[in-house]
Amino acid sequence: MAQQLAAKEPTAEQIADQKIYKQFGVSDSEYELICGFLGRKPNYTEAGVFSVMWSEHCAYKNSKPLLRRFPTTGPRVLMGPGEGAGIVDIGDNQAVVFKIESHNHPSAVEPYQGAATGVGGIIRDIFSMGARPVALLNSLRFGKLDNERVRYLFSHVVSGIAGYGNCVGIPTVAGEIMFDEAYEGNPLVNAMCVGLIDHDKIQRGVAKGVGNPVFYVGPATGRDGIHGATFASEDLSVASEAKRSAVQVGDPFMEKLVMEATLELIDSGIVLGIQDMGAAGLTCSSAEMASKAGNGMELYLDEVPQREDGMTAYEMMLSESQERMLFVTEPKHEAQAKAIFERWGLHCAKVGKVTDDGRLRLFHQGGQVADMPVKALVDDCPIYNKPSKVPDYYLKNGSIETNLYEQVLDLTGALKKVLGSPSLASKEWVYSQYDYQVRTSTAVVPGSDAAVVTIRGTRKALAMTTDCNARYVYLDPEVGGKIAVAEAARNIVCSGGEPLAITDNLNFGSPEKPEVFWQMEKAVDGMAEACRLLETPVIGGNVSLYNENVKGAIYPTPVVGMVGLVHDVDHITTQEFKEEGDVIFLLGDTKAEIGGSELQYAVFGLTEGRPPGIDLDTERLLQMAVLGAIQRGLVASAHDLSEGGLAAALAESCFGRGFGATVAWTPNLRPDLALFSETQSRILLSAKPERADELASWLAGQGVPLQRLGSVGGNRLTINVAGHTAIVATVSELHQEWKDAIPCRMN
Repeated sequence: MAQQLAAKEPTAEQIADQKIYKQFGVSDSEYELICGFLGRKPNYTEAGVFSVMWSEHCAYKNSKPLLRRFPTTGPRVLMGPGEGAGIVDIGDNQAVVFKIESHNHPSAVEPYQGAATGVGGIIRDIFSMGARPVALLNSLRFGKLDNERVRYLFSHVVSGIAGYGNCVGIPTVAGEIMFDEAYEGNPLVNAMCVGLIDHDKIQRGVAKGVGNPVFYVGPATGRDGIHGATFASEDLSVASEAKRSAVQVGDPFMEKLVMEATLELIDSGIVLGIQDMGAAGLTCSSAEMASKAGNGMELYLDEVPQREDGMTAYEMMLSESQERMLFVTEPKHEAQAKAIFERWGLHCAKVGKVTDDGRLRLFHQGGQVADMPVKALVDDCPIYNKPSKVPDYYLKNGSIETNLYEQVLDLTGALKKVLGSPSLASKEWVYSQYDYQVRTSTAVVPGSDAAVVTIRGTRKALAMTTDCNARYVYLDPEVGGKIAVAEAARNIVCSGGEPLAITDNLNFGSPEKPEVFWQMEKAVDGMAEACRLLETPVIGGNVSLYNENVKGAIYPTPVVGMVGLVHDVDHITTQEFKEEGDVIFLLGDTKAEIGGSELQYAVFGLTEGRPPGIDLDTERLLQMAVLGAIQRGLVASAHDLSEGGLAAALAESCFGRGFGATVAWTPNLRPDLALFSETQSRILLSAKPERADELASWLAGQGVPLQRLGSVGGNRLTINVAGHTAIVATVSELHQEWKDAIPCRMN
């Protein structure tokens, strides 16, 4: 049967003559390069292996020149980009391991499994480093909820995330969701995992030791997920629906077994190198592990566990069946390794060995079926410097004066519209499906500026968040890129943490379009500058390109995942007002900046103009001052001002415990612009009355502009602007607008 299937594969001559390689996403020039590396024409298996290794998803061939602009080192960075995940020192021989990755295209055609396997893949990236996963986060983008297909995608993606994470037993503690027509037909599903590790347990995906055996562990290989990496590196189209076979199928219960067995194996100290079989499956893990060691590898595919009859070498190498790992150990430790996996009910198969010839050789049914230079597969993919062009829409938006919009007079009604906008509204419908308390270390649950997970046996904790305002990035990619990093850091600080580093997920349209590539390079420039100034290096991440729909590219969406260190659990801070009588402060200056704002979108139905500006020196000063105030015990609550501006921040701070607030403010702006402006570098604080003067003195001494707005109390939110009541409503009615927005649309 296998020989019959293999016989149906095109010959090397047919691949060349009929240009079958183009079906794999390989261009004519790339095919010629492959022929040069091999000294002959590739056969079907070799063409497939090269195509996935040279895909954007694996090789970053269109984005690598931009990624080099990121700062990737720092005094705390133990491992930066290049491994399964980045690692940052948090003291006491401990480190935090984290990474974010996308599963956008699979989720567009098979939302439950697409999202679920995205979660499974990012978990494996963490425990393959030797770390115990402690938290999951996500960043999601969908079209408008009045579209039936969008509602289907949204509900099934959320179910997939919940179904996988809950079963594995890792809490899903934070995330963010945006709804906009720009994502119709091409949702974004970005999954992030955070883990903890001791320094001496850190692993690398490297095939050490010539002659050492290579082991496969996990479930048998099937035909699911074949060409998943190339599927993720092409535009979605009507034909994409037929590519459901490129979407992997996950088993979270198997993942749990593989995770526990792998961590036990690593604890035993016998592992020389280990890597999960993620994108491109057995191909990527074997080639990359060999490349990192400067070695080669032989794989004996007849020994690969198979769950379907007659699988070809091509299918086994390109399958992305889930929950599989590849590791290397010395021959003398083979029995010990197998015994560990047997205790967990898992099969551990010896499928290859490390060689010294720098080649990846594949053997199947008694013969050699592929022979490729490892360096060509991993390091010699052509890198493209794509042309860049300023988009016409960007030039047009530069002349739009958003502060000249007709004045909004019904500000209470405007606040209700903003709070009821699905992007800003309560996400309880989503996170109520997640088990965010499993492992009992979650100190701050979903709904505040950042989640916080305590570190057992210490007084430390980790704060974590995902952030990106894609409307800002669309209107000005460089400024939007800066804000994505700054807002993530601001959320960490408002939770009592010191920002450490970021992992990013760069979601963009097709790099073949010069206007899209311009968005990419400008966003990366902005992010890189913010990372340097805020001292949050990029320790890893993912690039997801070709995110397009029938209307064109999605909004440029460079999602930032950030982790911070809470040095003492007493510093953990949340956004809700704590007690009646507490004094409310606004930190930072407010300008008329509503370009890309929630007011502009929810009330005027527009996204135009320029986004808020940002001064990174001002941002850093604010964050350091607020973190210092929190660590001195002067702050009762902290909430960053972002979507919805001051009005929304005040309302959200009331929701936690149901307290109202009365504030008075005399800005040098129209009331609507003042209350809904999304000017950056602003934070809302509250303090106990007896600490209010001390807090004000501390902040003033740090050079931070601040205004004492009023106090917490009652059951209404009353906002007076320039001596006139601008907004008045009960907390319960505002909360109702905010809480019910998504469930009522999902019914």
